[in-house]
Amino acid sequence: MDKLWMINTAVNHFVWGPFMLVLLLGIGLWLTVRTGFLPLRKCGLIFSKTLGSLFHKQDRSKGITPFQAVSTALAGTLGVGSVVGVATAITTGGPGAVFWMWISALFGMMIKYGEVILSVHFRNREKDGTYIGGPMTTLENGCHMKFLGVLFALLCIFASFGIGNAAPSNTIAVTFHSYFGVSPMICGIGAAVLVGIVIIGKAGRIMRVNEIFVPVLSILYIGASLYLIAARLEFIGPAFQMIIKDAFTLPSAVGGTSGYMISKAMHYGISRGVFSNEAGMGSAPIAHASVANVNAVEQGFWGIFEVFFDTIVICTISAMVIMTSPYFGSMLDGVQMTVMCFVDGFGHWGGVLFAFAIASFALSSILGWYYYAVQCIRYLFTSPFMLLIYKILFLAVIIIGACAHLDLVWEVADTLNGLMSLPNLLSLILLYRIILRYTDDYLRK
Repeated sequence: MDKLWMINTAVNHFVWGPFMLVLLLGIGLWLTVRTGFLPLRKCGLIFSKTLGSLFHKQDRSKGITPFQAVSTALAGTLGVGSVVGVATAITTGGPGAVFWMWISALFGMMIKYGEVILSVHFRNREKDGTYIGGPMTTLENGCHMKFLGVLFALLCIFASFGIGNAAPSNTIAVTFHSYFGVSPMICGIGAAVLVGIVIIGKAGRIMRVNEIFVPVLSILYIGASLYLIAARLEFIGPAFQMIIKDAFTLPSAVGGTSGYMISKAMHYGISRGVFSNEAGMGSAPIAHASVANVNAVEQGFWGIFEVFFDTIVICTISAMVIMTSPYFGSMLDGVQMTVMCFVDGFGHWGGVLFAFAIASFALSSILGWYYYAVQCIRYLFTSPFMLLIYKILFLAVIIIGACAHLDLVWEVADTLNGLMSLPNLLSLILLYRIILRYTDDYLRK
């Protein structure tokens, strides 16, 4: 076990080291410049094609809608990370970490945009009329490197048991055991039953659940957070000044970048912080590629919106809740500090509210990652037997994860996330001209 820990630590330091940070930010900067700073230059168009499109009737006769896809992708990215991960970035890197999360998100928008375009362009149409797409099909059909596509799919499946299953299940169990004294085994069984009800049948049911679940959760969390911020308005200005002033010290830069780049991985206790929007990891485009009869660029706009909403909106709100609270600067870790912010603002019910919010976000994260893994299984195997085996294992891991001590599981899952990024980023480097061509053609029209 010690050797496994040492090996994983060495690989983790490589995949999430300076090389990965430079690669992610470099590719994001390159695509941003080559598209003429598209997210800033065309922000009105992007919002009209994303949020603005929700005011028009959605055509559900053709299968999965763009909003269902983005809801599933957000289910995998919001989760515990955007709430507790911000506290982790601040406590490890200082207030200036938030500034570097903003910078990372600015370039991450174009990474996610490019991933989605390539996944839609190179996706496969199945016999039943549905689509399978993502970095695996991009690597096979676009880069002609099927072995890397297979590798990515396998890494995504393995990661779904850790970051997408055991870690959020354990978070639910720890939270409910702490607040209500519920046995972890009961929590695990309850979570497995709820997830099992959703995943029985076609994977499209997950899309329909997340289409309702994610917006409602987000609105409730934002509303509660804004209430706390409004009660401490006099501290908002000093909080932003502190972020800017502290942003250019080395510890803050390191902490902020890592807070953005560690995706869906529980860190420093219950939570390991977040790769807050998965830009570069390649998981979210799997959901986007499943939308039928979609314009690749307009679906890419949803990818930009994802990053903006997850990091610029949710993470900033979370940061303000923490930095304007009396517990900011205390010795509490990320989870404890976030919990106490809600307890301070809402009393005992604040803790209850936070417990149910964390559990709900964690369940949505489990469903989102299940969908990613199912699509990868469909890509790798034609036999429905493999999917049945995966469902059984997936539900079993929810129960095991709720009862286990998951330090090593989280470390390995974090490493798998980083390994997923490498072949995905390679496809962006090799195929960036397709992204530029799609963008130019769309804007000319």
